[in-house]
This record gives sequence, C-alpha cells and structure tokens, in this order.
Amino acid sequence: MGLYPGPAVERAMKVQEVILRAVSGQIAWVQAAEIIGISPRQMLRWRQRYEAGGYDGLLDRRRQQPSPKRVPLATVEQVLRLYRERYFDFNVQHFHEVLQRDHGWG
Repeated sequence: MGLYPGPAVERAMKVQEVILRAVSGQIAWVQAAEIIGISPRQMLRWRQRYEAGGYDGLLDRRRQQPSPKRVPLATVEQVLRLYRERYFDFNVQHFHEVLQRDHGWG
C-alpha cells in the first residue's frame, strides 16, 4: 500500500471496517452503503472489488500513478537540510527567494 497517499489509505481503512461488518453479517450491505454515504448500486461495485482484490480493491484507483510534478526525494532532502541548518530563521517566502537566487532552484 506504499503507492497510495495517506488520506486514501485512511479512507480505505474506515470503509474497510464497515465492509468487514457487512461481510460478517453484522449489518446488511444496504446499511453499509448508508453508513458510507453511497448508493446501494455503488456498494455492490465496492463489494465486488473487495471480493476480487481484498483491501487493495477499495483504494482509489485514480491515484495509482505518482504526480508528474513530483519532486525527487533527494531534492526535497537537500532543501530541508538547507532550511534546517542554514536558513532556520527565514520565513517561507524569504527562504524561497534565497533558494532561487543563491542555489538556482525554483
């Protein structure tokens, strides 16, 4: 599940709990749909996805690819290191200006 952002995983965990209650028979599938806030037809689709793919079937499939604007991890680490070690007392705007002017980023 490392490919998915935190909010998607959290939502899937909440939905998973309701679906597990429906699977075990504690609540009806229609009740599960009402709790989650979706239509009974959509709940049928989710049930089929859960049965076919387990918990991963409940994750939002639109977000399986990273953003094309994603910054490489090494760059993020360099920027954070600069901020923590040299520019810790700068506000965000000033830090951004310094990154562009002195370090060629931006």
